[in-house]
Amino acid sequence: MRVALPLGITAALVAACSPNTVADPDGTGGSDESVPALVYGNTDGGTTYTLNYNVYSPATDKSPNSALVYEPLVRIDYSDGGNLVPWLAESWTFSPDGTEVTFALRDDVTFSDGEPMTAEDVAFSLSIPLEHAELNATGATYESVEAVSEHEVLVTYPAASYSSLNQFANLQIVPEHIWSEQDLTTWTNPEPVGTGGFTVAAFSPQQVTFEARDDYWGGTFEVQTVKVVPVTQDTVKAQLLSGDVQWGTVSWANGEDEFVALDPEVNHYQLYATGGAFSAIFNTGRAPFDDVHVRRALAMTIPRSDIVATLNRPGTEAGPTGLVDGVYADWLLPEYQGLVQEVDVDGALAELAESGFTVEGGALVRDGQVYNPTISFNTDFGWEAYADIMINSWRDNLGLEVTPAGAPGAALFEQQQTGQFDITINATGGAGVYGVYSGLSSQYLAPEGEQAATNYGRWNDPATDDVIARMASTADPEELRELGHEMQQIVVEGVPYSPIYTSYWFIDINASEWTGWPTPEDFSYIPSPQQGPDTTLTLLGLSRAES
Repeated sequence: MRVALPLGITAALVAACSPNTVADPDGTGGSDESVPALVYGNTDGGTTYTLNYNVYSPATDKSPNSALVYEPLVRIDYSDGGNLVPWLAESWTFSPDGTEVTFALRDDVTFSDGEPMTAEDVAFSLSIPLEHAELNATGATYESVEAVSEHEVLVTYPAASYSSLNQFANLQIVPEHIWSEQDLTTWTNPEPVGTGGFTVAAFSPQQVTFEARDDYWGGTFEVQTVKVVPVTQDTVKAQLLSGDVQWGTVSWANGEDEFVALDPEVNHYQLYATGGAFSAIFNTGRAPFDDVHVRRALAMTIPRSDIVATLNRPGTEAGPTGLVDGVYADWLLPEYQGLVQEVDVDGALAELAESGFTVEGGALVRDGQVYNPTISFNTDFGWEAYADIMINSWRDNLGLEVTPAGAPGAALFEQQQTGQFDITINATGGAGVYGVYSGLSSQYLAPEGEQAATNYGRWNDPATDDVIARMASTADPEELRELGHEMQQIVVEGVPYSPIYTSYWFIDINASEWTGWPTPEDFSYIPSPQQGPDTTLTLLGLSRAES
């Protein structure tokens, strides 16, 4: 049956006949022509790809979906409060004083070149950020790594660090026999070899083709081929409707009507809470954002309800702690549970007066110094509308002109790492309450102009450092909860960043070719094409749809 499409989608179908339209260069659906490929329409990587699978490189032009090839020791289980579960490591054990953790590795893992993964490979991989500080993009805090047997690795910390294992969910394990021979600061790893379930079969600026391994330790894939194509926010919607793309991550304001309602059995639009938020991050390392009253004034005049209305997701305004109620309700202080931050102009003006700054000609002025703030945001994500709402509110309520400074994702990420911004927008979150807040520690502090692994806002606060250090050093859940309360108060009162709206993974699925997708009501892993082991688990769970 043919269905009439909404006007906006009809226009998008016309736009889909662009260089970004899905194509099959080799004329086949995959390694087996009878089995269709699963096509992921990637809206986050720009319009072209660059071949660079060096997962430890700080370069921002990496190729997409390296997590299909490379894997970490542990996985974050977002269906269980962001707790860690085994992946390449079967288990881990802390020493009595919490300064050492021993990972017991799986003994059935091989790299895609047939070589077994050993403790030496893991020790080598985890040592890379220690030996190359410029490659420490994950913020590794341990001080040494040692292979103590063929399948055991000992990691040592300078102090008790029970809560810091979340960093091992982002550190990828690589083969020592290949990587040890390379200059990791310049090598682009054009022929990646990893433990993951897929290999790169073909690469072009407009498409990356992954083929499933038949010797993967995690199981057998019915999906034999995954194709990743760069698309725009508009074209991918049309391609999802036509079935040219089966998987996307686009936020679709009218998705229920324009997508799901057209074929509810096939078209799925799903949201999964990450536990964190998208936040306005202040560069506290430079004036005037080193003044808490300025930060509070700006935070108090962010119209969060208007912003979430543009997402067609009313009720997702973020609370001031950055912890999402749905994931961390048991951790939140009572006064912050369900709290919606409304615009408070009088309060903001009082904070601004307390700062000693005045607004003159749209600029912040104090002691003869004039500041013209900017706000940077990701243009690849279409965040101009959100930034404009904030800019207009600051102009209307404070008289302050904040200049938009949008940039593509790769350029923005580099600016954030090096602190080249006044205010920026990014996600604030992590695995567990410690993971959400640990990035504010001054151990990640870097001077402006130098690359920071996290703590992009250059937050430097002894009270924060003390609480985070105590969170890392305790194995007592109740003590951890109390320290989490202290961090909530620090974030709410000190405003190193101001949460705007609850962070979700937006998942778009056309299930005409593949079935077995999780749902928000019943999931143990997120069906996201960008979520490492969760992506692999999703692909393992899919079956060919019946004709």
